[in-house]
Amino acid sequence: MSSKRFKKLPEKTSDLPSEAVDKLIPILKQNCTTKFDESLDISLQINNKQKKSEINIRTVINLPGGSSKKVKIGVVCEENKFQEAKDAGAEVVGGDELIEEIKSGNINFEKLICTPGMMIKLSKLGKVLGPKGLMPNPKLGSVTNDVKKAVMDAKSGQVEIRNDKDGNIGVSIGNKSFSDDKLIKNFNAIIDALEKEKSNNTIKGDLIKQAFITSTMGVSYKIKLGKSI
Repeated sequence: MSSKRFKKLPEKTSDLPSEAVDKLIPILKQNCTTKFDESLDISLQINNKQKKSEINIRTVINLPGGSSKKVKIGVVCEENKFQEAKDAGAEVVGGDELIEEIKSGNINFEKLICTPGMMIKLSKLGKVLGPKGLMPNPKLGSVTNDVKKAVMDAKSGQVEIRNDKDGNIGVSIGNKSFSDDKLIKNFNAIIDALEKEKSNNTIKGDLIKQAFITSTMGVSYKIKLGKSI
């Protein structure tokens, strides 16, 4: 049985024509009738002309409008950088002892940053960290000597964009409480980042076939992209 709140939501939005994201955000907010601050999320469907094995989208961006998501950060570094990492806001900091904890399966963080000097040791834990998407990567800025900047970036609105095994991408652009302007800026930043990633991958034709936006407890709407990607 559907709740009264759900019954009030629009039906068959899949039959509606696509609209620009700036037109859809106010509609989504209007549909957010729960008591908590719902997340606004986009889902991007990769063009099915691509072979899934050929698509490897993985990058990080700093959302200009910020992010409401709180991320627990772990840092593997040398002892002389412990305090720097803690002062920047990292919750879990350590060296060899932290590597041993990770090896035993004790993973108490959502993102891991590592210095180049410790990466040699940490790289042996690929089977533990890899499947969870936690292995630090120089391309993503998570293998660095500038621990302070990496932690602060991760805390201030940095998000990772990556496709799943089926070639689709899902990412949040913010919450209902965000201004429309911030949400639009975040959406545009993600689209721009994907456009750059497309040039780094040997992709034929358009990368994105369809785009959708929804809220945590709401319905989904088709997004009309301003340009082909």
